[in-house]
Amino acid sequence: MARKPVHADAELLLRLYEIRREPELRKARAWFLTKFEAKSWDEIGKKYLSHTDEDRWFRMSISYWEMVATMVQRGVLHDELFFEHTGEDVVTWERCKPWIAGARAAIRPTYLHNFEAVVAKHVAFRNRINAAAAKKQAKPTRAKKVARRAASTR
Repeated sequence: MARKPVHADAELLLRLYEIRREPELRKARAWFLTKFEAKSWDEIGKKYLSHTDEDRWFRMSISYWEMVATMVQRGVLHDELFFEHTGEDVVTWERCKPWIAGARAAIRPTYLHNFEAVVAKHVAFRNRINAAAAKKQAKPTRAKKVARRAASTR
């Protein structure tokens, strides 16, 4: 059985949220999610890895999510508590998918592997809870059954 979240998980989650609100990281995340459009690692190397604001924002965005994912992967931060809190990791990872193979070939095979693994777990978690919620909504409650019976006897 998986462990339950504890107070320390909540404290860490709040601290990570505070870090996300830091003005420069907020600017970096906004840029990455709205303006960053690289489709290959070569394109990133030519266009962004050049000691510019975009270079810094690129590194800040992905390193933040790899850091958080490492904490989740290692059990330092409760996974489901994290998954209930955000979805930005999933959206950010989607922007990494086109170039991650090239980055891993150029840097190391494990580049952003925690990030990728946590996003896969996050998506599976969301699918599971959404399916359970849909099933619960579709399942007739006792009140609905009584109302249907009353309506059919009229």
